[in-house]
Amino acid sequence: NTIEFAGALHATIVKQVHLKNPSKYHLAYSAILVGRDAEDFSLPKGNTVTIPSMRQGFLNVEFTIRFLHPAEAVLLLVSNKVDKIDGSTLAFSLKSEVTSIEPLGMIKCRSPCYEL
Repeated sequence: NTIEFAGALHATIVKQVHLKNPSKYHLAYSAILVGRDAEDFSLPKGNTVTIPSMRQGFLNVEFTIRFLHPAEAVLLLVSNKVDKIDGSTLAFSLKSEVTSIEPLGMIKCRSPCYEL
């Protein structure tokens, strides 16, 4: 699965990964960000998520668009053993796209275009 972060240059975008637990056991995951631009992504609410049985859990991923080139990383969710059961390891591709560029400010100046 791919999670896309699209927005204006310098914008901060938060995406929420929705995880469901259909089993009768609790599941716990540790999140790891890996890849070329992994340091540009963050997990603001921590890198662990616990999902009670027959419930759902959420993991927030945050990204601030700093460059024009697309950023790429992978979010790995590795299961921690809870209730003597391991969940499947999950992987999500993270990609960014700049959709617009807003100026941070403008400066007016006058100068001659040509001088002898």
